[in-house]
Amino acid sequence: MNRSSTGTLALLLGIAAAVLLLWMINPWVAVPDEIRAVVTVAFWVIAVALAIVLYLEARRDPESDTVEIEGPGFARFLFNNSRAGLFWLPIRLFVGFAWLDAGWHKITDPEWTSAGAALRAYWERAAAIPEQGRPPITYEWYRDFIDTLLAGNHETWFAWVVMIGELAIGLGLILGALTGVAAFFGAFMNMSFLLAGSASTNPIMFTLAVGLILAWKVAGYYGVDRYLLPLLGTPWRPGAVFGEPRRASHE
Repeated sequence: MNRSSTGTLALLLGIAAAVLLLWMINPWVAVPDEIRAVVTVAFWVIAVALAIVLYLEARRDPESDTVEIEGPGFARFLFNNSRAGLFWLPIRLFVGFAWLDAGWHKITDPEWTSAGAALRAYWERAAAIPEQGRPPITYEWYRDFIDTLLAGNHETWFAWVVMIGELAIGLGLILGALTGVAAFFGAFMNMSFLLAGSASTNPIMFTLAVGLILAWKVAGYYGVDRYLLPLLGTPWRPGAVFGEPRRASHE
């Protein structure tokens, strides 16, 4: 696919995504209930496809790696300098122990481990629509998702996904092993709880997780990542494990 055809495809995908988004969020013409879920999924599929096409188009540019807008020095230090690992260390431990504690409380609770009764009760509260006031869930597509899980009795296995996921995120952050990946899934779970109407500590945890994601190269420097990341490398620059030994490049 040449650059002109890629650009045309990106334009068409952008227009399609914009039209679907406008249809979903405008207050005048509502999406029919029977196709609302389909329209939502279609929007996200097109949006992801657009991001991929734009990335591929940019990579064909020989100057694609050139920094167009120089960021502030403090930001470069926080997210790219190994010395900033000491700054991220207490944040990483705070978020990690919070997730570990949450997962441990669940995995030692029979209401979670037996048949996921606690998770089902949580879903039922989140999906309920009160006679007065606003429901916990704002977005209909997310309520449809929760209702689908409830109808299929998926709490029996989904509860284990939550419990093991929280423990894995906690351990990953505490040990500094694949910190960016652990923080990403932590932020994903925080966002899931927020969409279900649960504030609690989720806004703070989500914010800190985003910082750890941005600082993935150095946030685990005082941990396993100091040795693991140079071995694994990245999909775009493999490390020693995949046959391309290279020295860690920390500023």
